Amino acid sequence: MKPETLDSQLLRTWGASALETLLRHRRAVDQLNVFPVADSDTGTNMVATLQAACRDLQPSDSSVGALVAAAAQRALVAARGNSGVILAQMLRGLADSWTGRVVDGPRFAAGLDTAATSAAGAVAVPTHGTMLTVAAAAAAAAHRHASAGLVSAAEAAAEAAAAAVGATPSQLPALARAGVVDSGGMGLALLMDTFVETLTGSNPGRAQRLLRAQRPGAGQRPFVPQVPRESGSVDYAYEVQYLLEATADGVEQLRERLAGLGDSLVIIGSAATSDSEEPPTWNVHVHVNNIGAAIEAGIEVGRVHRLSVTRFEDVAHKSTDSCGAAHATTHRTIVAITAHTAMAPLLSKEGCHVARDSSPEAIGQAIRASGGGDVIILVDGPHAKPGAESAAALARADGWRVWVIPTSGLPQILAAVAVHDPARRFDDDVIAMAEAAAACHVGEVRIVTAEADTAAGRAPVGSILLLVDADVLAIGHDLLSSSADLLSRLCSAGAELITLIPGAAMSAQDVTSLVEDIGHRWPLVEIQRFPGGQAEPALLIGAE
Repeated sequence: MKPETLDSQLLRTWGASALETLLRHRRAVDQLNVFPVADSDTGTNMVATLQAACRDLQPSDSSVGALVAAAAQRALVAARGNSGVILAQMLRGLADSWTGRVVDGPRFAAGLDTAATSAAGAVAVPTHGTMLTVAAAAAAAAHRHASAGLVSAAEAAAEAAAAAVGATPSQLPALARAGVVDSGGMGLALLMDTFVETLTGSNPGRAQRLLRAQRPGAGQRPFVPQVPRESGSVDYAYEVQYLLEATADGVEQLRERLAGLGDSLVIIGSAATSDSEEPPTWNVHVHVNNIGAAIEAGIEVGRVHRLSVTRFEDVAHKSTDSCGAAHATTHRTIVAITAHTAMAPLLSKEGCHVARDSSPEAIGQAIRASGGGDVIILVDGPHAKPGAESAAALARADGWRVWVIPTSGLPQILAAVAVHDPARRFDDDVIAMAEAAAACHVGEVRIVTAEADTAAGRAPVGSILLLVDADVLAIGHDLLSSSADLLSRLCSAGAELITLIPGAAMSAQDVTSLVEDIGHRWPLVEIQRFPGGQAEPALLIGAE
């Protein structure tokens, strides 16, 4: 007997079957990948996203609403690439609609409609002939048959999805030139067929037959992904993706900024709950050339983590930088702008050219004095970024290849320098250093010299502020115990390497006491300490 509703057990069965189906056909779906860039990873990204969504779904989640909400949240933080991010947002749409214990025909259709609408709304420039088109077609068909019951709506949706996939080459010239259908749409059609199989015990097989017809040897030439992208510029050679904790208003600002930097922009997330003091988490995906600007745009509106940067292998390497300036030498140098004079010898030993003045003129002079044709600039705070960007722009105009990595403190400079490898390609080195910097949280212990209102409350003179990434977490009253408190918070959050840079107010005995305390309570955390001596903060911490 065919079920009239979808319950949590059937939903778990669908999830397992859908994942198995995508795993089985992952390579074939990858081979279809043409749009928005032919990097052959659509199936792989959908599998990774669905694996995360289906992981550890508890039997205690007895309602469809609880189950799909948990799956959507896991998919949000794990989604990779265009297809994975769009799939995650579709799950978010289902979660917003399927809030009850079971789902009937009309609720199924409403869920598909919300999923399709949510996914299209997350994409900066929705394009016909993609999985967005397939999702919309499936939702429309489900609505037309919803009154006939869940099975009829599901069968209609699956049939419409397969038909929509078959039509994608006529909607997207890039697909027509390559002689293939849309890869993301194909993945979605496979999922819809699997849903019908979950309900009826029989897979209609439309999507699989269409997929087999796309394979080399099935009457068509083998596919070689050499067609240019249909949207944006082929010069966008990098995929930048990260998780972002920010307000909805901040994300709208970010959306405008990233739209001017590249293409394939997708930002997904969900509104913060009313009882949560934390901002919601968003998954940000964009194709750009200016990696640093894309990352810095996120840092300006919230907290960036799980940063990933990928170079598209199908884009030919060019002998000029992103501004078109030729570089005559491959010699590479790092210019570090920091006011921490005690750290200058260490940074110099690591091959950095160190400058204290953050004016464009001084930074420009440091670039030219470095002797390198390729220059990476690191700064120890937001105050130095404008000067660094201005100096970099002038140097590029003169033929230098320069990147400014958006480091926001000395610990991030140290983290970036630690992974620097001059044997790597320049772009790969920049990516590795940017990822290392973004993975390092900057903690500060400051002594209040003027009474002030903070996010943690009123801070009287002489009290101790505990900050992480410039946000005040708490107010203490004793320097040593407050420092231990902040270190404990950072270690509890998963820090594996702690860097301590004590200021003038912190004695050597205090630092030793902190190191011993961390070693006792967190024996697996590695600790390194460097001379500081700065007036403020009393203690500077890097947590990686």
